[in-house]
Amino acid sequence: MAAEIVNHRSESGTEGASEPFDPAFALHRGGKMAITATVPLRDKDDLSLAYTPGVAKVCTAIAEQPDLVNDYTWKSQVVAVVTDGTAVLGLGDIGPEASLPVMEGKAILFKQFGGVDAVPIALATTDVDEIVETVVRLAPSFGGVNLEDISAPRCFEIERKLQERLDIPVFHDDQHGTAIVSLAALRNAAKLTGRTLGDLRAVISGAGAAGVAITKFLLSAGIGDVAVADRRGVVSRDRDDLTEVKREIAELTNKAGLSGSLESAMAGADVFIGVSGGTVSEEAVAAMAPNAFVFAMANPNPEVHPDVAHKYAAVVATGRSDYPNQINNVLAFPGLFAGALQVRASRITEGMKIAAADAIAGVVGDDLAADCVIPSPFDERVAPAVAAAVAAAARAEGVARR
Repeated sequence: MAAEIVNHRSESGTEGASEPFDPAFALHRGGKMAITATVPLRDKDDLSLAYTPGVAKVCTAIAEQPDLVNDYTWKSQVVAVVTDGTAVLGLGDIGPEASLPVMEGKAILFKQFGGVDAVPIALATTDVDEIVETVVRLAPSFGGVNLEDISAPRCFEIERKLQERLDIPVFHDDQHGTAIVSLAALRNAAKLTGRTLGDLRAVISGAGAAGVAITKFLLSAGIGDVAVADRRGVVSRDRDDLTEVKREIAELTNKAGLSGSLESAMAGADVFIGVSGGTVSEEAVAAMAPNAFVFAMANPNPEVHPDVAHKYAAVVATGRSDYPNQINNVLAFPGLFAGALQVRASRITEGMKIAAADAIAGVVGDDLAADCVIPSPFDERVAPAVAAAVAAAARAEGVARR
């Protein structure tokens, strides 16, 4: 890292001029985003409309009819991207300042892929109640809240409390975005091999935010059975070391009554989903059922290397962009929020998330193949399809306000 910092300084000409150029620092200099006006400010007439005295009329109207804020400000089309910097990418707890490049990146993904404005907000607290109170006080400025890179199990409580107190969508992308895209890929993989979700037994490596959310989402979508493993093995009812969240998972999962190691649970399994890191042996993959699916999503090193997975699995997916079938959250969250904001949804429901997954899966269409069970993040059809499906689901479930 010290060398990278010298490279960064060399661009300003202060020192290290002989150091090699680093394009990452060059791209990030000054940040990756800016705010721009959507109305002209050419003369005093423009100024009198955009600011005083014209703005006073709009303020008075909103004071009398608060819902007008959605029509006459950007509130209904802007999302707060909120973090405390405790679980940033694979870097862990690096703090709010160091998280900002990632939050800026998330904001530009919102804009690029979903046409949604987003504002990065990095909070200098890790206390659950302080985070909740801060976001509640910021909420009048935003149409939705995207929680990002907040460590488990605190992220579950923060999301739940905010959903209880706010009447705008609150969405923890590390949980639900991953779950939505995983379900989309799994639906298409099952279709490709002539099966349904109900025919499948899955094993999930990781009982953190993503693992728990994927588990619950697959259950709500109708998967046959799922077992979850953490560092100590399968999360089962006979364990006495489970957190409250894991106890709930133990009650909901593992119809087969498995116990012991992750790798023992993989014997005969139809699906492996990895969201934990670590390494799974080739022997464990070889012991899975015929036509199995391996979704090894740890970055940068998948739990199962694709070359190994391809020896035994019918469909292989990773979280990396340099292999086919990338499970990438950018397929979900821009369109999801675009659809929710379009109808001014009061929250994100399970039905809206399932609609998003189905829409993503549907984009693949006739291109369905072992190396194409999920669209590319750059497929321009994805966000509009997701937005339309989510908006329709919000109306059907009674959470749309227009």
